[in-house]
Amino acid sequence: MTTHTSMMHVRIDNEIKEKATATLNAMGLSVSEAVRLFLCRVIADETFPFDLKVPNKKTRAAMAEAENLAHNHNARFATSDELFTDLEKNSSK
Repeated sequence: MTTHTSMMHVRIDNEIKEKATATLNAMGLSVSEAVRLFLCRVIADETFPFDLKVPNKKTRAAMAEAENLAHNHNARFATSDELFTDLEKNSSK
C-alpha cells in the first residue's frame, strides 16, 4: 500500500522554532513527527489534545502590565533587592 503525503507550510517565530526543535530533539522527535502526533491525537480524540482557556481578568491585567513593562523597558523596582523585599512582604497575603 502506497502512502501519499502532503506538505504543510506553517509560519512560526524563529525563536519558538529553534527552542521547540531543541526540546523535541531531546525527546527523540523531529518537529514533523511532533506535528504528526498532534494531528493524530486530534483525529483520535476528535478534540484539541489539551485545554485552551481564556485568561481571567486578573491574568489578562498581569499580561498587559508585563507587555507594557517590556515594551517600554520599564520596571517597578530599581534593584533586585527591592523586588525580593516586595515579594517577601506580599507573600503572606
